[in-house]
Parts: sequence; structure tokens; C-alpha cells
Amino acid sequence: MASEYNDPSTTTTLPSPPFDSISSIRFHPTNPDLLLVSSWDTTVRYYDSGSAAAPSRPAELKAKFDHRAAVLACAFNGDGSRAYSGGLDTGVRELDLSTEKITHLGTHADSVSAMVFAPHVSALVSGSWDRSVRFWDGRAPSGSAETSKTDTPERVYALDVVQNTLVVAMASRLFHIYDVRNMRVPSQQRESSLKYMTRSLACMPTGEGYATASVEGRIAVEWFDVRDEVQEKKYAFKCHRQTVGSVDHVWPVNALAFHPVYNTFASAGSDGTVSIWDHKVKKRLRQYPKFPTAVSALAFNCTGTQLAIASSYTWDEGEAGARVQPGGVPWVGVRRCGEEVRPKGWSG
Repeated sequence: MASEYNDPSTTTTLPSPPFDSISSIRFHPTNPDLLLVSSWDTTVRYYDSGSAAAPSRPAELKAKFDHRAAVLACAFNGDGSRAYSGGLDTGVRELDLSTEKITHLGTHADSVSAMVFAPHVSALVSGSWDRSVRFWDGRAPSGSAETSKTDTPERVYALDVVQNTLVVAMASRLFHIYDVRNMRVPSQQRESSLKYMTRSLACMPTGEGYATASVEGRIAVEWFDVRDEVQEKKYAFKCHRQTVGSVDHVWPVNALAFHPVYNTFASAGSDGTVSIWDHKVKKRLRQYPKFPTAVSALAFNCTGTQLAIASSYTWDEGEAGARVQPGGVPWVGVRRCGEEVRPKGWSG
């Protein structure tokens, strides 16, 4: 029986979900119905959500790529014909979505924690706990796919790119901002505005800045322009918190995603909620019905008409928490977006 969070009138539940925690979701760059889901169950799943252009067409699992260890990150290439993956086995792989062939591009010295495709330079960018950011070209001959390596002062936790700007979030609350055309030195070095470990990061599609979130229920909105009058606009706020009786519960913010048209953003927390925010007016536009367990990943599609959401235990409470986690079976769904993702008074 459908619950409020997976009401079929608003949401398509994807079949054959992973059986362990879901690490990331990525939508196809031009097809609004195709997406990747990576998981700690050592797979990357490739789905057709089947709901945007033809609601009567059922969602389907198009392919499943098995790996040797947990997969922490995935990404499409520029035209969406291929995908990439990386995780605990340190390898960077290219996934041919038509033939289901897996090609090993190279390795980091430690787990691959994040990846994103930078279309302006036609390169895959991967970050690792080995304290490096590497660029890859899947078109290169075997053994020469790695095109550059940039050492970082700390382990890479998250990264995102907009236009030619790459933001790298690291341990010790460090941030480096690079121009992808010149990775020799960062154009900016920053310390997080948040007091606790960075959990998630997303760049504004407008190229103005980025949002970042921590394990301690806070989100910060930052701007790239270093002029004082612009930096005065940055701010942070509390979210994904709940008071039960006299006890305040604070939850990690596991994922952030900007809407590609409206520049609003969604946040996902271990409290099992997804919220939509208008950062320009500093207000929440909507909170969706609560999920039975943590929301571990989310992503808007290229047109902003769908929001993919993954609900799965994120091990915040360790193995003991997994034993008592209600609704602990991983779930992935695609919610059709309505007026709630649009800023009030939007005129286009």
C-alpha cells in the first residue's frame, strides 16, 4: 500500500532498488527520464523513470553494473552515452550504457569519494581520500586516461562544478575553488562557514556560488565573488532538526541539489525529510512528507520537472541503529515537481 511519501499520483517508485545504503543519484544531462543510482551494495543501477514524457510507461531498470566494493560516486559523461563510477576499491571506471561493458580507467591511492563531469573541458573529475583531485579522459588510449592530478591538503569529501569553476570540499572544513582550465593552484582557499564536518555540496546553476551542509544540521550559502559587498550576503541557517519532548535532535544534511531553472535548492537529511529552499529570500518553500528512514541522496533532472530521492539507512547510528531502523529497506523514487520548487513571484 502506498504511503504519503510514495503516493503514485506524485511519485514513481523505481523497481529493483539497491539492498544497501544509496550513495548518489545522477540524472542524464539531456534526457529527463534517465538516471544513475550508486550504492554500498557494490552496484551502479541505470534506470528509465518512465514518467516525464509518458506517465503510462512504467519505470524500468535498464542495466546494473557490479563492482568489487561499495560504490560512493557516479556520473554521466557530457552526452550521456557513458557513465563513470568510483568507490572503496579505489578504481575509476567507465560504464558503457549501451553494451554494459566496464572499462577500468585508473586508480587513486585510496577510496574515490566524489566525482563530477566537467563539460567545459570534457573531463571526468574525481576526488579521493588519498588527498587528490584527478582528471580523466575516457577517450584516451588504455593506460593514459588520467590527464592531470592535483594534490589537496586534506581528504576530499565532495566536489561540484559549474561552468569552469570547481569547488572541492575537504576534511578539516577546508574548501578549494579552482578554474578547471588551470588546476595548478586554487583560485580561492576557504574555510567552511559551518563548525562541523562537511557532508554535502552543490553549485548554483547560475554560477554565482554554492551551498554546503554539515553533519550538524546546518546549511551555508556562499558566493564566489570575493568583493566585500558580495561576501556580506553569505549566511548559514539551521535545518533538519526536531525537538522531541525536551530533547533537541540534530541530523546530518546528506545531500543538496539546485533546481536547474529556478535556482532554488533541495536538501535531504537523516531525519527522513526533504525540503525545498529559496535561498534568495531565505525561506523554505516546501517540506515533503517524511520518509521512513534517512534520505541519503537526491537530484533534479535536466529540465527540473522531476526530483529523484533515495531513502536508505546512512549508518549515523552504527550497526545498532540498523537493527532498529524503521522502514530500513532502501527505496528510490522520482517525484514530479510542481509549483513548490518555484520562487514566489517568479516571472521567468
